[in-house]
Amino acid sequence: MATEGKTIDALSQFELIPVLGPVGRAVGFTQSTAHMLLAVGLISALMLFGMRRRAVVPGRLQALAEIFYEFVEGLVIGQVGQEGRRYFPFVFALFMFILFGNMLGLFPYAFTYTSHIAVTFGLAVLVFLTTTIIALVLHGRKFFGYFFPEGAPLWLAPIIIPVEIVSYLSRPISLSIRLFANMVAGHVMLKVFATFVVLIGSFGALGFLGALLPMAVNVALIGFEVLVAFLQAYVFAILTSIYLHDAVHLH
Repeated sequence: MATEGKTIDALSQFELIPVLGPVGRAVGFTQSTAHMLLAVGLISALMLFGMRRRAVVPGRLQALAEIFYEFVEGLVIGQVGQEGRRYFPFVFALFMFILFGNMLGLFPYAFTYTSHIAVTFGLAVLVFLTTTIIALVLHGRKFFGYFFPEGAPLWLAPIIIPVEIVSYLSRPISLSIRLFANMVAGHVMLKVFATFVVLIGSFGALGFLGALLPMAVNVALIGFEVLVAFLQAYVFAILTSIYLHDAVHLH
């Protein structure tokens, strides 16, 4: 674990470093980009090889692929309704990309690309633009009625409309910060307690015994991070589905 003097350096793990030598530096190809490509490759391999046989009694890969598929499908239909089937691939791709990004970052020497606000904000803006375009295509000018509920007193319009607009525009900010902040906080905690293990353990036999407590905490944190990795992908997917529901049904 990296330390500077007596100060724990828990933020260096988020630093972007070009890979692939001069070519990587020239095009800005970092370990974050590499892990994104790795995640896409793993997701594609899981779905292609897992569903290739389509056995009645599924093997491990097929069962895992079907679990992810049915989970997200149920989530989308439950929030949007049967009309949401057409948007299932979009939500499924988001869920898997975020989940694999979160999980990959738990491996030694790996990088969590969802710990960068540029990535999470980009995904959030994609969701925001997609849902807004869908609403405009489906409802046209009626979409703007979303910012002033039908039946509300007209004299409340100067208050309701600005509040609704601000609330709508804050969607990508809340989506991106929630994911980014949870990933950063978890990895900082992991590195801090892992550094405690090394520092305390260097004090000899007594230090070795003292290092058992932060090691136990770190083991518990890893289990907690696995849970958070899934939950954050789930939260991002379900909020996307809720926004799609608003776009499709305009309420």
